[in-house]
Amino acid sequence: MARTDLEIPLGKRTKKYRFFEILPGALSYILVILLFLLSIFSPVLGAIYLLVIIALTLVKAIATAFRTVQGYNVMQSAKRVDWRQRFEDLKQPHEAYEKLHGQNYGSYGFREHIDNVKKLSVAQRGDYPDPDKIYHAVIMAAYNEGMETMIPSIEAVKASTFDKKKIIFVLAYEERGGEAMKNNAKALKEMFRNDFYDFLTIEHPKDLKNEVVGKGPNLTYAGEKLSEYVAKKHIKSENVIVTSLDSDNRMSDRYLDYVAYEFVVHEDRQHLSYQPISIFTNNLWDVPAPMRVIAISNSFFNVISTMRPYTLRNFASHSQPLWALEQMGYWSKRTIVEDGHQYWRSLFYFKGDYSVLPIRVPIYQDAVLSETFRETLKAQFIQLRRWDYGASDVAYVGSRMFGKDKPMSALQLFPKFVRLLDGHVTLAIMSPIVAFGGWVPMIMNLTSRHMVAYNLPNVVSTVQMIACVGLIITVIVSMKVLPKRPAKYRRGKSVTMLLQWVLMPIIALVYTSLAAFYSQTRLILGKYMEKFDVTKKVVKQ
Repeated sequence: MARTDLEIPLGKRTKKYRFFEILPGALSYILVILLFLLSIFSPVLGAIYLLVIIALTLVKAIATAFRTVQGYNVMQSAKRVDWRQRFEDLKQPHEAYEKLHGQNYGSYGFREHIDNVKKLSVAQRGDYPDPDKIYHAVIMAAYNEGMETMIPSIEAVKASTFDKKKIIFVLAYEERGGEAMKNNAKALKEMFRNDFYDFLTIEHPKDLKNEVVGKGPNLTYAGEKLSEYVAKKHIKSENVIVTSLDSDNRMSDRYLDYVAYEFVVHEDRQHLSYQPISIFTNNLWDVPAPMRVIAISNSFFNVISTMRPYTLRNFASHSQPLWALEQMGYWSKRTIVEDGHQYWRSLFYFKGDYSVLPIRVPIYQDAVLSETFRETLKAQFIQLRRWDYGASDVAYVGSRMFGKDKPMSALQLFPKFVRLLDGHVTLAIMSPIVAFGGWVPMIMNLTSRHMVAYNLPNVVSTVQMIACVGLIITVIVSMKVLPKRPAKYRRGKSVTMLLQWVLMPIIALVYTSLAAFYSQTRLILGKYMEKFDVTKKVVKQ
């Protein structure tokens, strides 16, 4: 598939593209209105419709609780693995197999590791890349973040167990960040220039043609410069793995070794993305209660996603081979949700021969925090509406699936399309229907006093109480995920970490549902979001 065919259209869309842009929002509004219409026509039909949705919610709540516990345990196991040693084993696979064969399968993935070194021990050297020639390029995108945010993120890369002299660090900063950002870039280069193979600073010019104001154009500009750099250094792009980071991202010290290991042992390595678990806990003790609930909930969603690889898509920080990025033109310059969009862009370029591999160690990120409580509440909504603008991918996927020149089999693509559409519609409708739906049949039939309508709120309340079991499990696991309490906070602060969960119903309505409806309504009206609103994340000293 040609690079030009991968791009999101600019300006006026075709009728087919507009249909799919409108589809998620239209479905969301219709499914809410349908409850009222069915209840007017017949309280029984309204009740049945509602109970079906409530039953689906209950099933999802139970599944979420199970996957949360399972995913957390797997993440903890993966964090304990010595990925550096496993990567070293790939350099002498025959000797490693002789040493490891017959040992107990105690640690995470140990059986698979033995199988991998055995496979490599009998393979020809040319069948897999030389581990000694693998390089990591870490591109950290920055706009106007302060040194107090960027330095810990770079220090985390520096603390990696991977050979630092094979890490190319790229600080990709925006010209629109002003002189302060330019001076910070110079200071950081001076501070870390001797800690990596090289420390590159690349300024992305402002107001380039056909670009949204966002992270994607910055990453792409840096990626192009990186390709020029590795060619000049005679490093094969096939051996370079690129990781994109936000300025507040602090990777696990084992992440780069883990990714390099998986890169070597997978034959389809160039057609894979490597997705860590984004955990929003860097500043969790500092942020207000509503933001803590959202941060932990989003963290658990990412944990759960790694346990369902067939549904996994790129999110926030991820890694991808430089060769693959060169082939497909890096990231999109026309969307503010370049991370999730990168999945579809890669899938279509490689005509379905592409998947996302879970890397089950964390990259820690900041929760939303601004100068004041009010500004923080607003900033959180802005962040979520930007994430929910991923609904724009429904048109990107649907228009190609039902187009003449399909990038891949429609039979293969259709389940992915349905999951994409269902995910965005569910985000919008589930909270208001579960919270208030039980009263709709009764309100719509006040004069008839139908027994089903009057008993329905009690039935819904009972089901909601059962679903709370899943929430309780989430709360218990959340206490384990918490970073150590800073000395500046008293022990009583830990109590608020439990009490905060009573805010969950309100947060689900105000943030989860309204943010989704906001983004979907923008798509219905054709008022496209073409500016990446940077989420402010203040660092409390």
